[in-house]
Amino acid sequence: MRSRRGLTGAELPAAVVKNYVAITVAHRGWYWSLPAKQLHRSVAHHALLGSELIPQVDVRATVALAKAVSESALLSGRLEFFDLQQADEAQSSFVLALQAAHEAADALLGCAVLAHMAFIPAFSGETKRAEEARERVRAARAFARRGNGNHELIAWLDAVEAEVETRFGNTRQALDLIRHAEQSYALHDPQDRPSPPWLDWFSPTRLAGFKANTLVSAGDGRQALVTLRQVLDELPAESVKQRSVYLADAAAACVLEKLPEEACRFLEDALDGIGEHWYATTLERIKVVRQDLRKWDSLPQVRALDERLYDWHTTVNSLSG
Repeated sequence: MRSRRGLTGAELPAAVVKNYVAITVAHRGWYWSLPAKQLHRSVAHHALLGSELIPQVDVRATVALAKAVSESALLSGRLEFFDLQQADEAQSSFVLALQAAHEAADALLGCAVLAHMAFIPAFSGETKRAEEARERVRAARAFARRGNGNHELIAWLDAVEAEVETRFGNTRQALDLIRHAEQSYALHDPQDRPSPPWLDWFSPTRLAGFKANTLVSAGDGRQALVTLRQVLDELPAESVKQRSVYLADAAAACVLEKLPEEACRFLEDALDGIGEHWYATTLERIKVVRQDLRKWDSLPQVRALDERLYDWHTTVNSLSG
């Protein structure tokens, strides 16, 4: 990145970096309130612009700019993967984020990017990609050690690895990882060692959400429901996307407990959530639960659910992502 120069050969003013960082911070906050497709256009272009600006700024400003570019590209990848289900595009964004983190020599950003990269093979449904996902987690942990990551970051890495192992059917190992994450969080002191500002997608409540998903996969619907009811009570109102995911997981737990009417109520609420803020990850989980409801197809609640699941809004969004 540093080898290129602007057409004039002149360095850009310091205000360029300051303003670029401010926009990156704004994007971080907008993730929780703006529609994914609209925000993605802005974030993706912002990340590419920043990568082009890195070789044009004073070398003393490189670190600040490269950190912002890495965070922006990471957010672009998160939007592409979780919100829009565009795994190939997400991979490209994560590579750009990793390159920028290298430019900034920021090991913790590198850790965050590598951990997100583990989700791509883990969510692929291909068991042959299990080692690829695990290798990304191992790399992320190495970067976390290099950057002296705090207990909250380590707890998040445990949760990521638990998600990976859950996806490949290793729920016992995943629950062990969740327990270790809970222990790490118990040691976390945000005053002594605050987390990076970009680590805004994780909290003790969201760790419990990871745990509930693993409990569902392990077949423990009762404990998953107990956990998810607490998660839904504690989740901030602005976390619409995560709420819809947890509602879908609660529906899956109800199916395990043979409570189809309650499962349908949770799915209706989840559909309300993605009607407000589209989130492809939630729709994927809703469809899995709907498949598990087939033995109750004759119930009026299940037929009503299908009317919602295949209405114009949901159908168009699911096929135009």
